[in-house]
Amino acid sequence: MSPTAFLAAAAAVAVAVFVAATTVGNEYVYFAGYTVLQYIVLATAWNILGGYTGYVNFGSAGFFAIGAYTTVVIYKTLQLPLLVAIPLCGLTTAILGLGMGYLTLRLRGVFFAIATLAMAIVLHTLIVNWPFVGGARGVYIIRPRDVAFFDGYMQFLFAVMLALAVIAVWIARLVERSRLGRGLAAIRDDELAAECAGVPTLKLKLISTTLSGFLMGVAGAPFPYYVTYVDPNGAFNLAYAVNSIAMPLIGGMTSWAGPLIGAILLGTLQQVATVTISSALSLLIVGVLLVLFVTLAPNGLVGLFAALSQRRRHG
Repeated sequence: MSPTAFLAAAAAVAVAVFVAATTVGNEYVYFAGYTVLQYIVLATAWNILGGYTGYVNFGSAGFFAIGAYTTVVIYKTLQLPLLVAIPLCGLTTAILGLGMGYLTLRLRGVFFAIATLAMAIVLHTLIVNWPFVGGARGVYIIRPRDVAFFDGYMQFLFAVMLALAVIAVWIARLVERSRLGRGLAAIRDDELAAECAGVPTLKLKLISTTLSGFLMGVAGAPFPYYVTYVDPNGAFNLAYAVNSIAMPLIGGMTSWAGPLIGAILLGTLQQVATVTISSALSLLIVGVLLVLFVTLAPNGLVGLFAALSQRRRHG
């Protein structure tokens, strides 16, 4: 399937999802659906660097939070609408990703992971001590009362995040099947051998960090309008970092479909647990599923299905 045909099919699915959510007529569907879609974008963004390239990023919450706080800055200064703010937020975090990559990509393995975690801590400290965006006290965001073509602003946010999820998955698939994706896979499999074969490893890794950072910032951009109150602890929540890693691991890190499957599965389970039992159960679900999949299906659901299909063909 060509990229254009894939995008058209994904858009058709997105329209069907939106129609189904509207038909239900329950406002909570938009709140829960927004969260799941947000994790699709985050997990897909993480996978471009962590899955395709093999560099584990523990700073996802930092990029997400900077995207959210860029929206806050735009809200307090320029008063631009959300649809204009989103690409600006992505540009900000893309530059951050490029800078982070330039400073840390010469590190490998656990040293790179620790460096990204340290970056998130530094960003958290800077936001806490920046009074303009509310500092440690946080800041309130007032949603517009009405938005054209939608019954409410939450429905509009759901539609925006649905569109962002489609675009993120389309970009991931495009990267995976491109020359860039093949170069990133070579780096993941054996970076030294890739360098010896003439692959411009540093250049490709910088592209990967920039693109991953862009999508993470885009995922965080609508967040202030979703919660209407942003504080550092909420924006830099550990759940964003943990879920953005766990979802590709559960779904499968070497395919664009893995983060999508993992985010839908894990995100839905967390929302159901929040409603029926307790929101504190979310991270427990993540931990249990991670242990099970790392032990029983280290290549995720995509890898498990591929292995089962291969056995059937040879059986």
